[in-house]
Amino acid sequence: VQLVESGGGLVQPGGSLRLSCVASGFTFSSDVMSWYRQAPGEERELVARISSAGDSTNVADAVKGRFTISRDNAKNTVTLQMNGLKSDDTAVYYCNLRSSTYGRDFWGQGTQVTVSS
Repeated sequence: VQLVESGGGLVQPGGSLRLSCVASGFTFSSDVMSWYRQAPGEERELVARISSAGDSTNVADAVKGRFTISRDNAKNTVTLQMNGLKSDDTAVYYCNLRSSTYGRDFWGQGTQVTVSS
């Protein structure tokens, strides 16, 4: 299993970023995918989750109305569209697979998002 994130960077408050996670090594369309984030000195927290078919999503209250999670099962990709970014969104963002086949979580390497003027 491999999860490779991209799309992080430095953005000004109010700006947008689009994170992508390309997955391989498993049947992508079978599993729930999520995005987590971890700020310095903080615990890793769930940002958004999407069902295997992409027809159901859950988004953390802190980002509701600003972030959108989606997936393309034909391209083995899950995306996090982040709008209206705030300084509190600064963190390393991780792609997560909750594998029904292996009975465990897998994580990408993380991508840094920094929101600053």
